[in-house]
Amino acid sequence: MEKRTILAIALSMVVMIAFFMIQNILCPPPEPQPAEQGQAQTRQENVVPVSPSPASPSPESPGPAASVDSAAVPGSQASGTPLAAGEFIPSQNVSIETDLLHVELSNAGGNIVSYRLKKHFDHGEPVEMIFSGDAGTQAFAVAFGNREDLLAKRIRPEERNFRVRRISEYIVEFSQDYGTASGGTFTLVKRYEFKPDEYMFELTIDLNGGTSTGSFNFQGVAYTLVFGPQIGPKFVKLDQRYEYRHYLTYKGKLKTEKVNDREPTVIGSQPSWAAIAGKYFTLIALPYASQFDVAFSAQPENGLPSASRLILSRPAANISRIEDKYHFYLGPKNQETLTIYERGDNSFRLRETGLVNVANTRGFLAPLEKILKWFLMLFHRIIPNYGIAIILLTLLVKVLMFPLTKKGSEATLRMQALAPKIKEIQEKYKDNKQKMNVEMAEFYKKEGYNPLAGCLPMIIQLPIFLAMYNLFNNHFDLRGAEFIPVWIPDLSLPESIYNFPNDFTLPFLGWTAIRLLPFIYVGSQLLYGKVTQTPDQKGNAQMKMMLYAMPVIFFFVLYDVPSGLLLYWIMSKILTMVQQVGINKYMARKKAAMASAEEPRPVISPPGGGRKKKKSK
Repeated sequence: MEKRTILAIALSMVVMIAFFMIQNILCPPPEPQPAEQGQAQTRQENVVPVSPSPASPSPESPGPAASVDSAAVPGSQASGTPLAAGEFIPSQNVSIETDLLHVELSNAGGNIVSYRLKKHFDHGEPVEMIFSGDAGTQAFAVAFGNREDLLAKRIRPEERNFRVRRISEYIVEFSQDYGTASGGTFTLVKRYEFKPDEYMFELTIDLNGGTSTGSFNFQGVAYTLVFGPQIGPKFVKLDQRYEYRHYLTYKGKLKTEKVNDREPTVIGSQPSWAAIAGKYFTLIALPYASQFDVAFSAQPENGLPSASRLILSRPAANISRIEDKYHFYLGPKNQETLTIYERGDNSFRLRETGLVNVANTRGFLAPLEKILKWFLMLFHRIIPNYGIAIILLTLLVKVLMFPLTKKGSEATLRMQALAPKIKEIQEKYKDNKQKMNVEMAEFYKKEGYNPLAGCLPMIIQLPIFLAMYNLFNNHFDLRGAEFIPVWIPDLSLPESIYNFPNDFTLPFLGWTAIRLLPFIYVGSQLLYGKVTQTPDQKGNAQMKMMLYAMPVIFFFVLYDVPSGLLLYWIMSKILTMVQQVGINKYMARKKAAMASAEEPRPVISPPGGGRKKKKSK
């Protein structure tokens, strides 16, 4: 009997252990969430919509009711989203119209679905700053959870229909009620505030746990705010010439972050602001939350040539209400527009933010580029045509460079005069290179001649050309600036006299159009070479190769550069030729004067046939 009892107990224990093992395998307990930013580990609540009482119009809402446009709302049902019996929230779009913007917001998640700049155009239409492709618009969307879960698609941004409250012409609120697995409830409110004459707006994220059912603590609730999938305007590819994306953070100084398309880049420290900058437009986020982390993601999206997401994550907090304010600038990357956030003369009273650094030129050529830009803007104020301003800027550069150009030509003439003696030294010491170099140095010192004098103008013009290239390739005001109607309507883009139909591309070359300026450039370069060619270069095969080959090579290199840059280079060559013709005439007169001074003077016989008179005694 005792043995049977022991056996029964043993069998019971085996059955119980097996039961708990099977239960643990089939229904595992929830894993604890990892700690974020040094906080204690908290369990992320499972957030679901709850059944609030039917929403009624607020007496504090003097603004017009939002118009219903269910077809334009991505990811929502045309008939609305029923949350519970007694409440029905239809799909709605809300329009905000300012002096600078036309904004469309959807109550599906309370997101922005269109953000158009009324004073800037792309193919004749206002620039659209939200480029979504086929991925679906998720601009300023909120997801409950952390960044890792969002990027791994374990959670999705909220797309349920929110209640809409139009507070004023420029302010709108979206709200939705939620419950958690632990039985708590809270309300999410997204409040947008726009200004009539600014590209910046304020977004407030309000999580309020103080509802009628009791107070709720957000210890287990985190949220992530995401902009994406791409800033506009629409582009074909990021070729780093016509369009690019730079990922920037600022904390006392500007930093460019390295972002690839394989994994997100997480910013270790909390910056003052973060930005995604294109060639002419930018998104800048200024978070004012006490705790947040920033990440950039360029991971590919369906239907997009490239994606650029900005992700702001807010960790869970041990409080009953979270109210975070964010300022977002979404508009032109323009110094004049961004400077107001340095001086404080803006509607949000922001001062010394450093936002202007997004538009500032960087690199060792920045000071030179700023000087050239100042003169370009000065000439544009005098004659409001940027093509004429570029020509006047080129003329100014040539006038300032004339003394050096003249000195270089004089050095070339001097080199020609010294050439026989130099050749004699080279022949004499051709078997002793070291001795030849010493003798050449002594000869140059004796004659007071610097062999680099003729190269000095070219050395100085190279950084000017590079600064001009950066200026014409990135200066915002050149975007859409017309020089000659029909032919050169935009100095920031290549001009064309014929565009190939049906997106045809010329094989090997990749040309999409026939352009006239590159051919004019080649002609001016060849003519320039002829004018500036010295007599000793005419019989030099290597110099002939340089004369004809280099313009052809540069023709292909510069075929698709901005027309403003080619206009500068063509005018530079034409003005240089005019200068050179004048200098050549001056040098010819000087050479003739030098030759006449070196000729021996003839002996003039005195009167009387040269016979001396005898002195009378």
